[in-house]
Amino acid sequence: MPVRGSRSRYFTPITEQLEIAGSLHRLAAELPLVCPHTHVDPLVFADADYRFGSPSELLIIPDHYVLRMLYSQGVPLEALGVPRLDGGPVESDHRRIWQTLAEHYHLFRGTPTGLWLREIFEAIFGITRKLTPATAQEIYDQIDESLRRPEFTPRQLYQRFKVEVLCTTDPATSTLEHHQAIRNAGWPGRILPTFRPDSVVNLETPNFAGEIRKLSAAAGIEVTDYWSYIRALEQRRAFFKALGATATDHAVLLPYTNRLADREAEGIFGRALAGKASSDDAARFSGHMLMELARMSTEDGLVMQLHAGSYRNHNTSLYQRFGADIGADVPIPIEFTRNLQPLLSTYGDAPNFTLIIYTLDESAYSRELAPLAGHYPAVKLGAPWWFFDSWNGMRRFKDRVMETAGLYNTVGFNDDTRAFLSIPVRHDLARRSDADWLAGLVIREVIDLEDAREMMRALAYELPKRAYKLDT
Repeated sequence: MPVRGSRSRYFTPITEQLEIAGSLHRLAAELPLVCPHTHVDPLVFADADYRFGSPSELLIIPDHYVLRMLYSQGVPLEALGVPRLDGGPVESDHRRIWQTLAEHYHLFRGTPTGLWLREIFEAIFGITRKLTPATAQEIYDQIDESLRRPEFTPRQLYQRFKVEVLCTTDPATSTLEHHQAIRNAGWPGRILPTFRPDSVVNLETPNFAGEIRKLSAAAGIEVTDYWSYIRALEQRRAFFKALGATATDHAVLLPYTNRLADREAEGIFGRALAGKASSDDAARFSGHMLMELARMSTEDGLVMQLHAGSYRNHNTSLYQRFGADIGADVPIPIEFTRNLQPLLSTYGDAPNFTLIIYTLDESAYSRELAPLAGHYPAVKLGAPWWFFDSWNGMRRFKDRVMETAGLYNTVGFNDDTRAFLSIPVRHDLARRSDADWLAGLVIREVIDLEDAREMMRALAYELPKRAYKLDT
């Protein structure tokens, strides 16, 4: 789907570079979108007639990027309609919520969220006027009217956006009923699950024992000890793979890995089931389970994604009132070389293993991650993630990793979003960034134009398909 706006939007304003970047971007714009890791709810594709809610339900209430900026400027989450865990009162007038966004829209100037919102308004809804307090209700009406039209169902938008494949992120205990419904419907869209076992691996998960009971029920294996737990995880991975999954996903604070002796792993798991595991138990078990999950990936071929470095729910009072994913997660410094050495020395050369690493610590790009990816066959570098999924973040990533790791030890762009309507504009921004960066290399005669065209296609399309095994 071509994105509106100036053909030279975001490009470096040097005539020769503009021309080359424009030609590379046009090449990429013709390619389908590969979305190997999203948080889009598969429910929206399971129902052929699914409709998005109001403009506020779609673009404000669930978007932690929007929430965190408004909250930082003193707007209470209650005023934005975010549901409270205790059922307390929040704003229910979605027009009022939209007006609040409009009154604070200037806060997003120059930010990735501001760019995404502008591009969504223009490219998806054909709105070229600025969102202001004066235009807010008219724009609300235009978006609301569009969402009621048949061409704005998720399935229709999937086709309009030229999505080739989209992977969701699903807990290990999921029945994948929506994925099964999509397959049974005969709809040609390719929506695949991704296995995420965090809630049954992190011993500090609230009600961990309850999560293990869910795992037992989903796997059909009564988990009573460590070994039945391992069998249940393996069964669930096989189930996900049977429904098309090609990858797993693991979020950790630190990428610590270390294999425990069997007796020690059994003891920690037993304490966890009894509600007696310590923080030290949780850290050591997490490191052990990353080893085990890597071992499983070498056997079943599922690509292993590792997202490290987010101190989640930093604002305790907000977490207690609203729960997770409300914009209160903050990056921390990360050390990878020593932490990952046990895992990589064991599995880094395994022919059937791929480990894609994402980080929120940019200082690790050139210091550790690029050298690791430039050596271990299993290691690939994920795209700039979360706070760094931005024009400048993408440029810093390429400048810091490409010389050491090489382009082909990275995995292209990954939108990693639950906001389905933002997917095409996020991809377009990334493709413009790649085109501009490659054009700069051509001008400096680091590469020639033929190289640049091949690299552009790789970044926009081939690398994510290959890394995530989506080309089969």
